[in-house]
Amino acid sequence: MSERALLRRIRVWLVVFIVCLVLSGLTAFPLVTELRWAEDLLNSSASPVPEHLPALTEWIGRVRAGLDEADANHPFVLYGTDWLAFAHLVIAVAFYGPYRDPVRNIWVIEFGMIACVGIIPLALICGPIRDIPFWWTVIDMSFGVFGIIPLLVVHRMIKRLEAATAGVTAVPA
Repeated sequence: MSERALLRRIRVWLVVFIVCLVLSGLTAFPLVTELRWAEDLLNSSASPVPEHLPALTEWIGRVRAGLDEADANHPFVLYGTDWLAFAHLVIAVAFYGPYRDPVRNIWVIEFGMIACVGIIPLALICGPIRDIPFWWTVIDMSFGVFGIIPLLVVHRMIKRLEAATAGVTAVPA
């Protein structure tokens, strides 16, 4: 594969990863509204969820009630999710570095992989402390598992690009 094609593939993977980070961040802002919609959808007459996954329906109702209470009585608590959203957006911006120059900025990919691995112990430690059902903790951990996959692919491709360009040196002007 040519260096140009390899660079293009790296950039496509990075764009997908960046878009997912941005979408994840943007969805953290309207949590109260999203949970209301989710609960309405799960409890609609066409939904099989209450019958087949009653624990999910119960959990979403509990979370929605908690968010409604926080929104009505303690809106400053939700400010924490605004910062969570902001963090996702800032991290997404950091991945522009590898987009521009993958070899020089491979450290951003490695940082992202470390963060993905860090999701696992965070969820396993904080989930029980915050009374999160274990099955939901597994869903949370899946973000790290699914997040690291494109980063591993990109990391491998950057190493190939680095090897392919190792003999090329810049010609002085």
